[in-house]
Amino acid sequence: MKLEGKTWIFGDHIDTDVIIPARYLVTTDPKALAVHCMEDSDENFAKEVQEGDIMVGGINFGCGSSREHAPISIKGAGVSCIVAESFARIFYRNAINIGLPILESKEAVRETEKGDTLEIDLIAGTITNKRTGKTYQASPYPPFVLEIINAGGLVSYTRDILGIEISN
Repeated sequence: MKLEGKTWIFGDHIDTDVIIPARYLVTTDPKALAVHCMEDSDENFAKEVQEGDIMVGGINFGCGSSREHAPISIKGAGVSCIVAESFARIFYRNAINIGLPILESKEAVRETEKGDTLEIDLIAGTITNKRTGKTYQASPYPPFVLEIINAGGLVSYTRDILGIEISN
């Protein structure tokens, strides 16, 4: 599975309240949350982010509370992947559970600038910066995690496995 997108750069210790402020936690609707994603850090992010764009963060991205609203708002905004130096463990699990790929690569983060285009191969775990031509190695996902991401998250994956259909 390959992804490609323009980068948005954020710093270290971006907590879940910065990603989606608590005042908007009255819903779990991805599109409703997306319009407020990152607004306290970059007021233009939600207005300008494009489908497929990639967030780049520093160390401890997603720290703070265990709310899954944070990765839901990011995915709802159209972000295809997050690359960071490291992630808070609960954010990491929540991202996988909702089908949002995230990769850790200190070198890729430090050598990426806002607006660069990254090409990400989730199977190989590679991140290529199209501006510099450099490729970085992150840990590739095990096959079962890729299946969860491809299904759109753990709930969809489980429904697929069990053969359960949801009617609207």
